[in-house]
Amino acid sequence: MKILIIGTGYVGATTAMVLAESGWEVTGLDVDAFKIERLRQGRLHFHEPSLEDLISKHVHSGRLLFTTDKETAIAEHDVIFICVGTPSQPDGNADLRYVQQAAEDIGYWMNDYKLVVTKSTVPVGTQEQIIAWIKAAQRKAYPFDVASNPEFLREGKAVEDALQPDRIVIGTDSASATEQLQKLYEVFQCPWIVTKPRTAELIKYASNAFLATKISYMNELARLCDELKINVKEVADGMGLDPRIGPSFLQAGLGYGGSCFPKDVSELVMTSRKHEVNLHILDQVMEVNRNQFTYLLDKARSRLGSFADKNIAVLGLAFKPNTDDIREAPALRMIQELLLEQAKVKLFDPVAKLPGHAAYEAVTVCALVEEALQDAEAIILCTEWTEFEQLDWENLKVLLGQANFFDGRNMMDARRMRGIGYYYQGIGNDY
Repeated sequence: MKILIIGTGYVGATTAMVLAESGWEVTGLDVDAFKIERLRQGRLHFHEPSLEDLISKHVHSGRLLFTTDKETAIAEHDVIFICVGTPSQPDGNADLRYVQQAAEDIGYWMNDYKLVVTKSTVPVGTQEQIIAWIKAAQRKAYPFDVASNPEFLREGKAVEDALQPDRIVIGTDSASATEQLQKLYEVFQCPWIVTKPRTAELIKYASNAFLATKISYMNELARLCDELKINVKEVADGMGLDPRIGPSFLQAGLGYGGSCFPKDVSELVMTSRKHEVNLHILDQVMEVNRNQFTYLLDKARSRLGSFADKNIAVLGLAFKPNTDDIREAPALRMIQELLLEQAKVKLFDPVAKLPGHAAYEAVTVCALVEEALQDAEAIILCTEWTEFEQLDWENLKVLLGQANFFDGRNMMDARRMRGIGYYYQGIGNDY
């Protein structure tokens, strides 16, 4: 089988890599010529640890190719993965315009049987829409199958998750499609679920929504821990030892962000409303997450009195470490609020960059963490980059105007930070 990946973003590039690593011939297709040119050189257009090395390895071996030629790519490949983006629309629904365009391109240019595999995260029922879009675009009624094969990749750990998946989910009504995908993934030793397309689509949304729920639950619990003078980390450790709960996603902080959880929870809620079912818990999950960053800001405001004309160092912009993804990053909301209150904001992130629009022109972006700390009257840590934990905070204190440290990720040891002279506040971890 020759494999085509439509879309070379985070999911597409990782899927292309893992299939090439498994021994298949793979081509990545994208309309963005800049991305394709970089990929042809074995270079990524985003940050993901170890992925660029593996992309480069297979580009140079000839197993992995990249192109902007839709007609040739679709005609010459047997299995076609749709890996395009599905961002949220303003009303919370998933935007399927890129999925529809990919489906129509496949229908128009196909010249024989094709297995179309949807790896993009799409609302329940999208597989049926893709079938309709392909049929409507066909110039000749070639046969095809459409299967759902959702991805379960963590940004910052995509290579690990792709090469060692914890499960493979295939949604299809076709025995032939199932057989082809089982052959494609035969090197992986993990549980398999073969089910209906709608079920596969829902598994993805339900998984992300449940993880988001764990995060918001711990963030609310952290507020109670502050009132009771209990360390939320110790509570999480005790909870996580229960195998029915597990330790993952029990870290209190500024809330979730990125390209998956915010849009996926929103889309699942919108789907439920269309079917007149209320997912009350998820409504509250989103509400807690929207406002979580203000909890730390309130702590900082109580200490400083006002942010006006105060020098504030913001450490970390990406929504999580080991990625440059700033979509729905809590740091962005934090910075916007600080600017509204006339603070002087200096930002440092080792990888991520601010959006280019005018709203952030007042932010001083620093190349070194020391520049951000110079004369700062408060430090607000928004991303738990390992290098922040490893800094010599005792010696860095001389750079500061005031040694106020507000830890939005509970990264530091509260007792140690206070012991070396900082006024330290985290989220439920100060005790």
